[in-house]
Amino acid sequence: YQVDPALVHAVIHAESGCNPQAVSPKGASGLMQLMPATARRYGVRDIFDPTQNITGGVRYLRDLLKMFGNNPRLAVAAYNAGENSELRFGGVPPYPETTTSVSRVLSLHSRYRHHS
Repeated sequence: YQVDPALVHAVIHAESGCNPQAVSPKGASGLMQLMPATARRYGVRDIFDPTQNITGGVRYLRDLLKMFGNNPRLAVAAYNAGENSELRFGGVPPYPETTTSVSRVLSLHSRYRHHS
């Protein structure tokens, strides 16, 4: 899907701690912490199946990268807060959870990129 594997690894690490059974308090599930509506949008039938979850999550991340000019910071923020939230704020939403998540993913991305 033409998404940097190091970025995918960073999202999985930050979002679920690499736990395919992870469920967030808001209902995001699996390795890439897909919300049920996002999973359905990308054809994920079993949100806890690692292959389906990663495929759906990578396709979503690819679409966000396209939507936000291949800017990983903006794409990761939209991944966390939702693209509509980001469009409403005209950039990274000022939610503490989102700003923390973006920092963590970008730091992990840098680490994975240099170790691959």
